[in-house]
Amino acid sequence: MEDFYTIQGEGFYQGHAAYFIRLGGCDVGCVWCDVKESWDAEAHPQVSVKEIAKRAAKSGSKIAVVTGGEPVMYELTPLTEALRAEGLLTNIETSGAYPLTGYWDWVCFSPKKFKAPHPSIYANADELKVVIYNKTDFFWAEEHAALVRQGCQLFLQPEWSKEKEMLPLIIEYVKSNPQWQVSLQVHKYMNIP
Repeated sequence: MEDFYTIQGEGFYQGHAAYFIRLGGCDVGCVWCDVKESWDAEAHPQVSVKEIAKRAAKSGSKIAVVTGGEPVMYELTPLTEALRAEGLLTNIETSGAYPLTGYWDWVCFSPKKFKAPHPSIYANADELKVVIYNKTDFFWAEEHAALVRQGCQLFLQPEWSKEKEMLPLIIEYVKSNPQWQVSLQVHKYMNIP
């Protein structure tokens, strides 16, 4: 769908410069998705893996973040090989709805209630980032936290349209459950993509 150089706004790598590669196509269907224009893969021109990797390397970034849409809908080994050949660290942001392919330096797993994660994602997750849209999402977050491997970073992030309502609850939850951390979409505060 698009690729661009920006600042990672969420999760473990928040604040780091990163080259984003947003793949078109998603069948998860989050009602609060902020890039619904990514859902239709055929609405976006195809770009070669080689070209994407070259643009990422030319940016000067050390990190390439593959996101979507839902990137695990695709076989990602060729893309990750090309990015690594250019010397970039490979990060992915995924709902885990399909088995993970490719070679990843960091896996951000953000499960969604709209489509169940594939069971294989839990062992691969370096980061569990759960979007909090309502109070019951805390219980749902704990269900997934119980399944990820030890050492996986745990983040709770308010859904943007409910940030004012959910952030105070997240803060109190993290204070009571310090294994979790707060993740904010700081790129939205900074008004950058």
